[in-house]
Amino acid sequence: MTPVIIGMDPHKRSATIEIIDEHEHVLHTGRFGTDQNGYHRMLATGRRHTQRLWAVQGIGRHLAQRLVADGETVVDVPAKLSARVRVFATGQGRKTDPVDAHSVAVVALRTKGLRLVQVDDATAALRLLVDHRDELGHARTQVVNRLHRLLLELLAGGAKKFLSATQARALLASVRPRDVVGRTRRRLAADLITELDRIDKRIKTANTELGELVASTGSTLLELFGIGPSSAARLLGDIGDVAEQPGRRQGTVRVLERHRTVGGVVW
Repeated sequence: MTPVIIGMDPHKRSATIEIIDEHEHVLHTGRFGTDQNGYHRMLATGRRHTQRLWAVQGIGRHLAQRLVADGETVVDVPAKLSARVRVFATGQGRKTDPVDAHSVAVVALRTKGLRLVQVDDATAALRLLVDHRDELGHARTQVVNRLHRLLLELLAGGAKKFLSATQARALLASVRPRDVVGRTRRRLAADLITELDRIDKRIKTANTELGELVASTGSTLLELFGIGPSSAARLLGDIGDVAEQPGRRQGTVRVLERHRTVGGVVW
């Protein structure tokens, strides 16, 4: 049977697919939900063709992982390549779900060396943990900013820019406002200090987990000056196996390779 390409334009709650043959003839187009029933209908539609290859852009990673787990072969289509095909096919860059699905399918048909999607491994855990660590950092910044505003009203000149929970607690202990507004500010500041202390502990735990997970990969990125657990995890999580990464990502790889050459670090 002639092999087919199943291009997909994924969204959070739906996905549009287009099935083309080796001559780019459209065999089927359909829109499916991403819930369990919709996904199984989409999978059944693709499995009508014995020889098939699914093509998904990075934004559809959640669907690509489900397909791979079900034994399907899936390639990752870079967004820039599908955008070029879309412009050539339509004469403009306007996006629609069927046009995007067609563009992804054509890229997969005509492009060699696209990366095969693999079942999530340790790099997926690294991405999850480093995203969690970044979110904790953002949350800490928001808490500190709110705390600074209150301390400025309670203390002459406020507090210094870089503030720990211990330092903030000592400053707050030095003021005893008598009016209701001042007491309210002090109580809210105390709540924020407690929250700041809790976030700092979670950040410390996240850094420890990231360091252990990076070490378990065999990477020695942490031995490079200026690279901490979050930076190392972000590099490993985003780049993954450098042997499988074509195109622009290899520019990043070459920069890091120069560091490796100088420092004798293997990552």
